[in-house]
Amino acid sequence: MSPTALTRFLRRASNGLRSRLAPVPQIPAELWLQTTAQYPFLAALSMAEQSKLRAISALFLQQKEFTGAHGMEVTDAMAVAIAAQACLPLLHWGDAARALSWYDDFVGIVVHPAEAVATRRSTDAAGVTHQYSQVLLGEAMERGPVMLAWPAVASAGQDPEDATSVVIHEFIHKIDMKDGAVNGRPPLRLGFAGTVTAAEGRKLWGDTWTRAYEDFREKVVIAQRFGGERPWLNGYGATAPEEFFAVVCEAYFVEPVRFAQEFPTLAPLLDAFFKPVGDPLH
Repeated sequence: MSPTALTRFLRRASNGLRSRLAPVPQIPAELWLQTTAQYPFLAALSMAEQSKLRAISALFLQQKEFTGAHGMEVTDAMAVAIAAQACLPLLHWGDAARALSWYDDFVGIVVHPAEAVATRRSTDAAGVTHQYSQVLLGEAMERGPVMLAWPAVASAGQDPEDATSVVIHEFIHKIDMKDGAVNGRPPLRLGFAGTVTAAEGRKLWGDTWTRAYEDFREKVVIAQRFGGERPWLNGYGATAPEEFFAVVCEAYFVEPVRFAQEFPTLAPLLDAFFKPVGDPLH
């Protein structure tokens, strides 16, 4: 895996400055402004939030390595676009180093020029193994790299009726994996959403998300089988609780106002999870 010119510069500058306890070098201002202008949900952040996100993204670029699949060159602009979206969920989780500890199980990010096709195998109830192909826009592997299709990265947030960001989606899976289980139930802080015990926090999360997931699945089935109104949220979220969690979080960050209207029971939980009390930016 080879770093981009920017990541090489950030690593060299950081190594030279570390002995003087200087801050992490910043992403060049012009490149950062181009990135935030490209994505409406980044442009909508406050100046303080953008400044914090820029700092986290710079450290992210130091820590991760990018590879372009099929001969694709990952440019600095592409790397910064990925970093900014990947770090957005971490914005209110303390200093940059502490926040990025959520992503410390991997280094590599593989960027494809188009959708990737993966070969899958599954075994049915009769014990017969089936092989099939699956088209992927992204994939996060436990303790392994993240794969992203660049067209999906570049188009994030451009259509309010399609509140998606494949980068946020895959990095939410990384957050979900932090406790070793990919199930839509990430590790919660003690005192989450005003609860007293860890068990109370997990119950509040589990009960609320289970009801929302079942309701969403019903709406998707009605739309697909009976011609009902198609839900605003991406129907892929109905395939599994962990995919529902990732798809919901995409919409939460990309179209927060509409998300709060569409999912009034989930919005407060995500606020409590991603914007904990005491964070100076919240």
